[in-house]
Amino acid sequence: MLEVLPFAGPLVGRLANRPEAGLSLYWLGQAGFLLDSGRHRLLIDPYLSNSLAEKYRDRGPSHERMMPPPIEIDELPPLDFILCTHHHTDHLDAATLAPLARRFAQLRLVVPKASLILAQDRTGLGPERFIGMDAGETLVLDQGIEVSAVRAAHEELQRDEQGRHLFLGYALGVNGIRVFHSGDTIPFAGQIEEVRALAADLALLPVNGRSPALAAAGIAGNFTLEEAVELASACGIPAMLAHHYGLFAFNTLAPERIDAKAMAMAGPTRLLRARTGIEYRLIGPAGTAG
Repeated sequence: MLEVLPFAGPLVGRLANRPEAGLSLYWLGQAGFLLDSGRHRLLIDPYLSNSLAEKYRDRGPSHERMMPPPIEIDELPPLDFILCTHHHTDHLDAATLAPLARRFAQLRLVVPKASLILAQDRTGLGPERFIGMDAGETLVLDQGIEVSAVRAAHEELQRDEQGRHLFLGYALGVNGIRVFHSGDTIPFAGQIEEVRALAADLALLPVNGRSPALAAAGIAGNFTLEEAVELASACGIPAMLAHHYGLFAFNTLAPERIDAKAMAMAGPTRLLRARTGIEYRLIGPAGTAG
């Protein structure tokens, strides 16, 4: 069961109230989420800096943020793991990851094996801080946290010279709840079967889409809103949070379109637009405790 719990005030204050059961999720913008099980805190694809605006200050489309980070990097509470789905900076951002790793000695970063060396070079962190994964692998990160990696196609399925996938999605099992974050992806053959086998309770899916103009500029695309809904529905996932919008003006989707789609849907999958100022609370079997 998914509960939608609006809150007033800053996110940092809300995070002081940890769940006693189930799993709480908070959107950080773009593809980023914070998950709190009451026992562990994890981030997925956090981009809380403005590093891309600086990188593209004098070239390419503007990467100025359309929305501020809902929490400052130095306000985040202690973290156990950060999962990065791939190497693009809005998913693997040294300006976000390195300060957090310096603050929290126990923090480990899960990244695709194909990006392990790049992640170390980019962040300046030692190899002991990283856990590498490839599609098809399942790991127990800590007692009560299981993660499975699946393929993702950021325009296409890509592997490195050793056959390891560059783009991943992750399925997290926590407190009897399964959350699927697809990473950046478009539809590909076999995807429905892979995702259905995860038996997810909630899907976190990008909806910014793609276009020939963006592809010509070297900007890889994602699911359209309709494709994301089709995947969640085909896989029997009860709820879906639409994300990866509202950060960069050149590559987004109008929130009104997501809301209209959600109101028009009559199927078993519940569509919600990821929003700040909301705690998404998942309750597992018999209110499984953390």
